[in-house]
Amino acid sequence: MSLDVPAALLERAEAGRVDDEEFVDCVRRSLPYAWAVVAEVSARVHSTTADYADHAVPPPSEVERGQLLRALASDAIRGGLERHFGVRLAFQNCHRVAAFRPGAVGGSTYRSFVSPLAQVRNQSPELRDC
Repeated sequence: MSLDVPAALLERAEAGRVDDEEFVDCVRRSLPYAWAVVAEVSARVHSTTADYADHAVPPPSEVERGQLLRALASDAIRGGLERHFGVRLAFQNCHRVAAFRPGAVGGSTYRSFVSPLAQVRNQSPELRDC
């Protein structure tokens, strides 16, 4: 399961009434490691003039790795995180996460980070099965 959804939130969802704040709070509580990584890179990019900030430290366990993969593989979760933190997220391997300033999306730094060339360069045998 990706998220631990409280009964009250599920009831509101069944009625078609879930706002972004409630959804993002559910993500924060359900995927604390992924939340911490995204919060950290988002804070760093907002505190500098750089186009992006990244996190490239492998998760401490498969539990945390799973949280990160679930958060970034889900369009809804990823989109909620991007709206909440005001960034565009990019993801490589099983752990390298970057937060880009919205104005940098489409620029050369962003295009380079999300390119097939960058993906191939960021591979390593120890991460093959992550």
